[in-house]
Amino acid sequence: MASPAGTTARHGDICVGLMSGTSADAIDAAVVGITGAGATARLELLGFGTMPLPPEVRRELFLVFDQAERAVERLCSLNVVLGELFADAARTACRQAGVPLAQVFVIGSHGQTVWHQPERDSTVPISTPSTLQIGEPAVIAERTGVPVMANFRAADIAAGGQGAPLVPYFDWVTLRHPERSRAVQNIGGIANVTYLPAGGDIEDVRAFDTGPGNALIDGVVTLLTGGTATFDADGRLAAQGSIDEGLLARLLADPYLNRPPPKTTGRERYGLPLCRRLLEETGLPEGALADPAAPFSLRQRALDLVATVTAFTARSIAEVYRRWLPPIDEVIVSGGGSRNPALLSMLRAALDPVPVVTLEAYGIDSKAKEAMAFALPAHDGLLGLPTNVPGTTGARRQVILGTLTPPTGIVPRSQGKEGQV
Repeated sequence: MASPAGTTARHGDICVGLMSGTSADAIDAAVVGITGAGATARLELLGFGTMPLPPEVRRELFLVFDQAERAVERLCSLNVVLGELFADAARTACRQAGVPLAQVFVIGSHGQTVWHQPERDSTVPISTPSTLQIGEPAVIAERTGVPVMANFRAADIAAGGQGAPLVPYFDWVTLRHPERSRAVQNIGGIANVTYLPAGGDIEDVRAFDTGPGNALIDGVVTLLTGGTATFDADGRLAAQGSIDEGLLARLLADPYLNRPPPKTTGRERYGLPLCRRLLEETGLPEGALADPAAPFSLRQRALDLVATVTAFTARSIAEVYRRWLPPIDEVIVSGGGSRNPALLSMLRAALDPVPVVTLEAYGIDSKAKEAMAFALPAHDGLLGLPTNVPGTTGARRQVILGTLTPPTGIVPRSQGKEGQV
């Protein structure tokens, strides 16, 4: 695992972060140079790529999400198949960045979440807080020859936390400010916020899932278009619709929004079953936007539903800020939702007069953020540093996140570092 002369001098330890989010549409891979560690870490994005999941793999994943027939058998195979795809994404990103795999210190793979249950389910006889991500790290290590840190959420849950959110560690390292209190809002499938108080230490950081992000928008668009579109590109559909304020009020009565942090949620709450109920409630058939012969009034009601669930994401974020966060000087938005102009406009209106900017304003590619956010705890965890934030997850203490899968059974050391797991 030794690096060629000059590599670490320029970029520190070269790490790869891999991520597939709630939308389960692609694998993001970031090649990151990391100098220092913990609070002093400095990150440089050396390369980034997105590899769409093959349609047949995505279909199988959604059958597992819906607990279809033979779900456990499907899950078992998907674990290995996704391991191969994550390995491909890592190799491709390194090749495109001009970084040989022999130079890579560690790969941090979040995997694909298939179930996240932060609390006991009283309807299940044997139930406990738990989480499950797939994308077999042994396959990634075997195909790349690089040590892999994965299964990041389990240690936090073992320490009494909810196993999420995990990105606040990255937010605190890269975006804390001595004089400005910031809300770092990620809008992926699920939306989550990290509150960084001005001049605060990591013990002062708070974070939680605010509620739906793109999951409801994507799900409604998928159903209304009969699968010909899986997201609202550039917010064009929402921009053509009008918000149904009555339906929006019912959505904003969601008990999750009134629960105090720490809290996490997922597709189990804001997935396709809820999308189907919304279509039923509004009298819309699946494929309403795919039928060119559909009446104008039907098409307009479909566009109104897209606009309404988009407004639900925006206003639910603003609502939980008002309920659960101290005053904020600035909101920094990342994730797929930051590239939806309709959603961003609604969010700015809901949060006015607080300024809302995208992550790019601070020199970080929002598309790469979540993948970068798993390169960092892989790097620091391999050096023996705790990387959860108990104030955000509810864990009893700080712990090292991730389990190590070394391809040769030997834990590498970065040049000049003596840290051990």
